[in-house]
Amino acid sequence: MTSITEHYQPVRAPNYRTLDIRGVKYCVNEWGDEDATPAFYLHGWADTGSTFQFVVDSMSEDWRIIAPDWRGFGRSAHQGCSYWFPDYLADLHAIIEAYAPGAAVPLIGHSMGGNIASLYAGTIPERVSALINIEGFGLEDADPADAPRRYRQWIEKGVSELSFSEYPAIEILAKKIATRSPGIGSAQADFVARQWAFVDENQVARLRADTAHKLPNPVLYRRAEAEACWRSVTAPVLLVHGANSPFADRFGSITSLPFPNAESAEVEGAGHMIHFEAPEQLAGLIERFLRKTL
Repeated sequence: MTSITEHYQPVRAPNYRTLDIRGVKYCVNEWGDEDATPAFYLHGWADTGSTFQFVVDSMSEDWRIIAPDWRGFGRSAHQGCSYWFPDYLADLHAIIEAYAPGAAVPLIGHSMGGNIASLYAGTIPERVSALINIEGFGLEDADPADAPRRYRQWIEKGVSELSFSEYPAIEILAKKIATRSPGIGSAQADFVARQWAFVDENQVARLRADTAHKLPNPVLYRRAEAEACWRSVTAPVLLVHGANSPFADRFGSITSLPFPNAESAEVEGAGHMIHFEAPEQLAGLIERFLRKTL
């Protein structure tokens, strides 16, 4: 890739709001008419809500999109201790209530955000009118025999120095993003880098992510429990995967995932980060599905 000199200019400028969500200061990215029905976008691990910008800019309509930065990521507050997955569900519930009290709303989630959205949609199904799950199809089932090792890892890592990578310049991070997501343009990679990181007083680019996220989870993943939540989803579901993604068929065909009312779509030429590599195609899929379900 050539040297990055251009900067991405958003077509639809976001607004930012700070909300106190269960004792944590959340940064929430907002697009669209405040009086319109909101759809909620939930980002993946180490990403931010703000990088949904390319999809928002590719939409044909001025949708009301609410995209929080999860606790410990982006511009939301860091708590400096373990992050428990159920907290994301409770945070999401509080965020929905802040924007659409008592209403059922569409959820769009990528990767970790797709997993959160799917669990929430099965836990409180009356609050979800549509679910778009982008590459968030769960993890491999854990072996119960692994519990002693995992607890020990969590204890030992908790007293060690944890860190994310640092970069001597924001342009270096942008090049790494472009390498990992080959379909992204140079200006878009630069935009993502500036959302993910800040430049400190020594001109070092540091990620806006709490190092506590690097702790191993002491609670083993139990896939049967996740699937029980998926079976309880009552909203129509769209499962989206990238044709080049390593996660697409990890658990067999995505059409076999146990959502009661689901359809699926494949995005050609895209890997896991579809919102970076194919925002136009993803925007079209989202809009068509939302129009059918609203």
